[in-house]
Amino acid sequence: MPFLNEMLDRPAPTLKVVDIGAMDVGAPPYAPLLQLPGTRIVGFEPNPEECARLNAKANPLHTFEPCFVGDGRKRPFHWCEWAATSSLYPPNRPVLERFSELTDLVKVKETVEVQTTRLDDIPGCRGADFVNIDVQGATLDVLRGGPETISRALVVHCEVEFVPLYEGEPLFGEVDAEMRRLGFLLHEFSTLARGTFAPLMLSPGSAPQGQILWTDAIYVRSFLNLKALEPDELLKLAIMVERLYGSRDLSLLALQHYDEKTGDVLWDRYSSAMTGRVIKRPPLY
Repeated sequence: MPFLNEMLDRPAPTLKVVDIGAMDVGAPPYAPLLQLPGTRIVGFEPNPEECARLNAKANPLHTFEPCFVGDGRKRPFHWCEWAATSSLYPPNRPVLERFSELTDLVKVKETVEVQTTRLDDIPGCRGADFVNIDVQGATLDVLRGGPETISRALVVHCEVEFVPLYEGEPLFGEVDAEMRRLGFLLHEFSTLARGTFAPLMLSPGSAPQGQILWTDAIYVRSFLNLKALEPDELLKLAIMVERLYGSRDLSLLALQHYDEKTGDVLWDRYSSAMTGRVIKRPPLY
């Protein structure tokens, strides 16, 4: 089945990605969007060496800044030996030590005071369609510093914790409440990261087991209020959830709203490509 953007009779709207905590530790969750023409990235990575590496290999549509995105206050920042685990929150040693192999990943080598910047105070973030947040326990700080930017986005992909691996970090329940307040609903979780209680260590390839610690939570603008979106926003949402998460059912729902607003027949085209026939449209309201 072709992707939705390949079925359009006009160019697809270009997408804007805001990436907070953009360190290169593998393909980012929005990587499939980079295959679409014109996708822009505005990224933030506080580690200056990592930020320089990102800019060195970036194309002209991708920019990265060594910025600490948060709630706008001066905060202590805890640089860890493995830079990817550095955080505005100090590692919670008593909790980390309950699990095998975690303490070695989160060792502080230096703590410095930094000035954080609110997302809403960064002009380049306005108009974000997709927001990725990977900030080691500080997701809620980013949300509270960027309610306008976040509430106008269509998809937010953020790391959440279920256990306080960092001292004082807000956990999933608080993040979820804030995202619902901003007009989003949880769509799905990525793979759940688990920890094995020490001193037991599981052999490589063992079936997943142990305490659930963290995951990435994927939020989309509430399907209960898609009628509030503009046609281009609906089309962008349909393209992103299909490309990133295989959520063709949600894409089809967004296209129904799109057709309702524009008089187009993308529902017919898309449902036929999925099932071999045009599916009857259910009532929207």
